Amino acid sequence: MPIALFALTLSAFAIGTTEFVIVGLVPTIAGDLGVSLPSAGLLVSLYALGVAIGAPVLTALTGKWNRKYVLLSLMALFVVGNMLAWQAPSYESLILARVLTGLAHGVFFSIGSTIATGLVAKDKEASAIAIMFTGLTVALVTGVPLGTWIGQSFGWRATFLVVSGLGTLALIGSAILVPNNLKQSKPATLSEQMKVLVQPRLVLVYLMTILGYGGTFTAFTYLAPILQEEAGFASSAISLIMLVYGVSVAIGNIYGGKLADRKGPVNALSIIFTILSIILFALTFTMHNKIAAVITVLVWGGFAFGSVPGLQVYVVQLAEKYTPNAVDVASGLNIAAFNIGIALGSIVGGSIVDGFQLSDTAWIGASITLLALAATRYSGRLDRQLASKVA
Repeated sequence: MPIALFALTLSAFAIGTTEFVIVGLVPTIAGDLGVSLPSAGLLVSLYALGVAIGAPVLTALTGKWNRKYVLLSLMALFVVGNMLAWQAPSYESLILARVLTGLAHGVFFSIGSTIATGLVAKDKEASAIAIMFTGLTVALVTGVPLGTWIGQSFGWRATFLVVSGLGTLALIGSAILVPNNLKQSKPATLSEQMKVLVQPRLVLVYLMTILGYGGTFTAFTYLAPILQEEAGFASSAISLIMLVYGVSVAIGNIYGGKLADRKGPVNALSIIFTILSIILFALTFTMHNKIAAVITVLVWGGFAFGSVPGLQVYVVQLAEKYTPNAVDVASGLNIAAFNIGIALGSIVGGSIVDGFQLSDTAWIGASITLLALAATRYSGRLDRQLASKVA
């Protein structure tokens, strides 16, 4: 694999740490800023909305820029956003800092996916995307548990200071390792960009992405409170459990890429969404026992992010077929869809915590994931119908 892929992975690690470390810090931030758990959970939602806005809009606006310069600009914005979070004097200013950081996140994974697929042969595309997204999974393995521990030991602000340092290292790494002559597609016209928004096959994949991640984050956003209040773990144990979860995610992400390469995106996603639904439903009952909860979280991690390579390569494949002049924009919209799912999932989870029980986030999340499975099977059926017509 080209060394440029590992430069993308380094940046993804820093970005992944700042995105997901907030999950382990929700109770800490809520207590320190004097806000409710659902309000602290909104920091997950609003970050995701920043990504959802930044991915399609800023990807389109920077379409004519040199890809390396875009990457370096994004990482600089990322560092600034985390420095602002470190110094945020209030809940409102912390929200602003998170949204700003989310804007950088969205464009990075949008152009990163198309760069990754452009660096390798067709039959390695999903694996290339999986390698880049390994930065996210390694962040879950090391960055998130470490950031959670730092936040609980030295205050949540210290976590954002450390993350800004990671972003600086990623910025330097990108400047050194990413080549200047990156493949760049012709910028899409406004009409071509609009076609991406209304192309039914692409909209269906975005729906699959929103539902798949909405189901997962309905429960995942409140994983720390679930482990403390339902399973009975001490707050000091949360970072260790997040480490276990992250190891599972790392394995599942790579396997998800290989599964998509071997069986095709639709078949791979069908398997992943089916198992994910079963696991989330089981969590409703296992979260009340420490050992059973940890085992369920371990298995959950193996499938929670395994859909990323399949979903991303699937949208790129369909965009190349239906909107060939706007593949970057289509990819960016799928990154937006991931984060719309995260935002909606965390909002739904917050509503459940407000009106029902923490444990209800799991089975409701499972139900949403089942809808993602139904959309995936329908998309596969449309693929087969098209193939029959062509034959």
